[in-house]
Amino acid sequence: MSIEIKGQWSPQWQPLVDAFAANFSMGEVGGGVAVHHRGELVVNIWAGQCTNKLAGIEQRDWDEQTLVNIFSAGKGLVALCVLQLVAEGKLALDEPVARLWPEFAQANKGAITLRQLLCHRAGMSAFHQHIANEQIFDWSAMSAAAAAETPRWEPNTAQGYSPFMFGWTLGEMIKRASGYASVNDYFQAKVAGPLGVSCHFGVPDNLLANIADTGPLKRPAGLPNFSTGADSIALGKIMKADPRGVTNRAFSNPISLMTATNSREWRQAQIPAANAHSDARALATIYGKLASSTELLDGSVLPLCWQEQTFEQDQTLGLPLRFSHGFMLSQHQRADCRYGRGERAFGHPGAGGCVAFADPDFELGFGYVTHRMGQGLLIDERAVRLIDAVYEVLE
Repeated sequence: MSIEIKGQWSPQWQPLVDAFAANFSMGEVGGGVAVHHRGELVVNIWAGQCTNKLAGIEQRDWDEQTLVNIFSAGKGLVALCVLQLVAEGKLALDEPVARLWPEFAQANKGAITLRQLLCHRAGMSAFHQHIANEQIFDWSAMSAAAAAETPRWEPNTAQGYSPFMFGWTLGEMIKRASGYASVNDYFQAKVAGPLGVSCHFGVPDNLLANIADTGPLKRPAGLPNFSTGADSIALGKIMKADPRGVTNRAFSNPISLMTATNSREWRQAQIPAANAHSDARALATIYGKLASSTELLDGSVLPLCWQEQTFEQDQTLGLPLRFSHGFMLSQHQRADCRYGRGERAFGHPGAGGCVAFADPDFELGFGYVTHRMGQGLLIDERAVRLIDAVYEVLE
């Protein structure tokens, strides 16, 4: 399949461009890739098509302004905002959350710290209470629900990934500590705006037409399965085995967390753990700054991005995961969990494909976005090929 790659790159980065083009013979439909290296944006490419049915667009070319839901890849951006406030002394990692948010002390949560929330060790992985489908679009309702929730286990005794509550709990702390009206207001003022990039927690009206609908990746017949699919299948088995367990409730309470992602309500709500919309250039630029400068995060706090805080069998996802303060860290023996090849690399994947990371050892920021969701639970096979191509150039 011949595909036209558009954008900007220098000849040395041709292996990455070729790898991106090759993905379109393996089911890719539209997407973008960007690389920020040693303080400069050195690759910014895109290709393919997308739809936006809410805007009445059945098919259009992917372009430089196309935005896509990056799902959990936005968690790293939430963590960045928290760490900025830690650097300013407005938040403290080991102080109880309830000191700033008194309502959070309900249900024996008075001792839970900000660090435990960031590191997925607070037991706040899923709601016990029933959450209505429309409730996820109401910030006040969701922050109140999180404040009233009971931890799934004794805080700090186990690690359990928080797919959605991560954003509402940490987002409320960002709001309270910063004085901004929303997570997005803070993020635009302190991150996206100063860098001049397009990334949003709640897309404004004038950019809604730029969004690419998300949908399943359809692999061409005859292609071998990539190993990442096994974890996704295992997760499905865990959910079926215990309908009221933490894994099932984390992803399907309410079901709109899985089914509403192409709706206008989702695109404009504040669901920081799962509904950031971005292009690849924004992700590469943000992570590139973290990899090569102290522009976004003070040097005294920057190491928190890569300092391991927890590494054990995750109670939600059912596989071993490494976390620093809100970022996933590499497991170098696993291609689907390798955020760069440097020892200090950190980042976060999003459901179905999107991923962004920083590798300070190579002064590298990487961003990949796609609207076709694969079966990989962590880093999708398409992204793995792209990351390997990046290091082919650098090593």
